[in-house]
Amino acid sequence: MKKLDLSLVQSEAKILLESLIERESKMAEICDTSDDEDEIADIGNDLIELRLLLKEVKEKAVSQFGPSVLEFGRDPI
Repeated sequence: MKKLDLSLVQSEAKILLESLIERESKMAEICDTSDDEDEIADIGNDLIELRLLLKEVKEKAVSQFGPSVLEFGRDPI
């Protein structure tokens, strides 16, 4: 299996994490509300993989940048 090594600065890590978290939420919502068993199975399998990826990215990002990398607010300071 080929592997992609990626180096991110904090702002890029935040964008990636926010996108993954948003996607996870949308996929979980589909699994919770869909009546289509095939759709639930397909998205559910992808959701498992996404959650594994998200866990690893979160752990590495927090280790590298600290917990603030998980703060995504858009409110003005």
